[in-house]
Amino acid sequence: MNIMILLQNMAQANVVADSLNAANAMMNGEAGELSVSILDLVMKGGWIMAILGVMSIISIYIFIERYLIITRSSKEDKNFMNIIRDNIHGGKIDTAKELCKRENTPMARMIEKGLSRIGKPLNDINAAIENVGNLEVSRLEKNVSMLATIASTAPMLGFLGTVIGMIIAFYDMSMAGNNIDIQLLSSGIYQAMITTVGGLIVGIIAYVLYNILVAKVDKLVFLLEAKSSEFMDVLNEPAA
Repeated sequence: MNIMILLQNMAQANVVADSLNAANAMMNGEAGELSVSILDLVMKGGWIMAILGVMSIISIYIFIERYLIITRSSKEDKNFMNIIRDNIHGGKIDTAKELCKRENTPMARMIEKGLSRIGKPLNDINAAIENVGNLEVSRLEKNVSMLATIASTAPMLGFLGTVIGMIIAFYDMSMAGNNIDIQLLSSGIYQAMITTVGGLIVGIIAYVLYNILVAKVDKLVFLLEAKSSEFMDVLNEPAA
């Protein structure tokens, strides 16, 4: 009996050792898989990942270009309206126009249009200022809508890649018959998963960048409206 018990204990020890070896092998295998580069994973996503890559580059370019322009256009000289007021009350309209040309900002161009209409009814002056303001905002929003398009299109492209990947996987299964293994299905499954992740990442980034630009444009619009009202108040002020 003692011998039988000893043999059973040895067998159990061998089973435990084999289990530990198998676990180590799995961990080593996972470590090898984790060492796969991101570029290799992207390449497995197929042609949809190339489109998503182009979309991400376009999104970043539009954001940087628009962000710099909007930031530059939002710069404000605190003494600008005071100088304009002094020149208007002093009858130096041409000097005020020259100041607006030197500033060369949406606000300055808007005020310059108002200065060029001095002498006409106030409603006409206000309408001219609003028209220039609308044109300036339209220029600032150039290509911003493309970010919104990318933000909505990228996830749909990712889901398209998912569907294509699953179709490939099921097609490979049907062609393999009874000889199905994981390597046979890996290509389609990789494409299905990677394109989904890629589409979501590009879409989220584009959506965040779009909202940042929209917030900056809205802030500038409020500034232009405030300066427009201030300019009209200057015209209504009695000369000192």
